Amino acid sequence: MVPLVGLTGGLGAGKSEALRALGELGAATLSTDAVVHELYSDPGVVSLVVERLGEEVAPSGEVERSLVAERVFGDDQARQWLEGMLWPRVGERMLAWKAEVDAADPAPPAAVVEVPLLFESGMEEGFQHTIAVVADEDVRERRAAERGHAAVASRAGRQLSQREKAERADFVVRNDGTLDELKQALSRVLGTIGPT
Repeated sequence: MVPLVGLTGGLGAGKSEALRALGELGAATLSTDAVVHELYSDPGVVSLVVERLGEEVAPSGEVERSLVAERVFGDDQARQWLEGMLWPRVGERMLAWKAEVDAADPAPPAAVVEVPLLFESGMEEGFQHTIAVVADEDVRERRAAERGHAAVASRAGRQLSQREKAERADFVVRNDGTLDELKQALSRVLGTIGPT
């Protein structure tokens, strides 16, 4: 069996960069954000979201994540409904992907899934290993600003702090330096994990 690894980190820490680097190092990779994006164009999901949150969240027939985020931000019931509808579907997609990865020949060194709210959602139990990507606060703020996000502190909302994520993860990888340094650190983690 290919080891299943959960990858997480705070806003602007560089989770997506780390996932891309792990793919370049030979790991099979999946982004739950990308899965949610796919689900938001699924007609069944679109109709459920529109029914619950209103037609204005899907102006072109595809759900716009930013509009959904605005609608559920600060509304715990709406957020819980959305997560309850999406997460099982994300889980199904992840299981199907993992079965494909396990059948691959040659097998990759690891199957890595990027889950922004890995610990917050209690999903860490489903993974054999977890990696937290961390970066200095000023680096995170700059990256978030470059992507057009508001301040990290206000966006972090329900997220655990970087320190809490790092304490709960099996491996912690710093992403303050170059991409090569990030890749070297991730390569060491992959070497430690190895196939089971």
